[in-house]
Amino acid sequence: MRKLLASLIVLACGPLAAQDVAAVDAAAGTTPETQQTEPAAQATDGLFPNERPDTLTALKWEKRVLIVFADSPNDPNFRRQVEALREVPGPMLDRDVVVFLDTEPDDPSPLRETFRPRGFMLVLVGKDGQIKLRKPFPWDVREISRSIDKTELRQQEIRDQQGNLSPGTAPN
Repeated sequence: MRKLLASLIVLACGPLAAQDVAAVDAAAGTTPETQQTEPAAQATDGLFPNERPDTLTALKWEKRVLIVFADSPNDPNFRRQVEALREVPGPMLDRDVVVFLDTEPDDPSPLRETFRPRGFMLVLVGKDGQIKLRKPFPWDVREISRSIDKTELRQQEIRDQQGNLSPGTAPN
């Protein structure tokens, strides 16, 4: 059974309400015990960090930030997006992506004021702090990865990785 993320946090606007986490968990059929023993939950640890910085500038030049907004954790698009990210975390981790979720429209956060989502919205902020992608519907990991790979900074990262390979070693 596909599982949704249990420990949801919101960047620069406080943690997700406990009842929202419980609602997402209940919908996914997860418990703290199953999350800690399943490889998928362990594989997403770096994708959905437990601690949050105070601002996006704390992550500038370090991480790409993917923010998923919705008016409720029960929004089908929100659930689909989180599920997709949990199922295939590798490409996001390889691209230094961290994911923050915001399902609190009644408590306008600085992120909500900045990005002004209406219902579901996916926002990708590059390492340079610039918005790279805004979508009003879920995207699969492959589409997000391709968008990241088209940026100049990611192209440079790829070239740097290839330059660091020893002769006769194939890239990952």
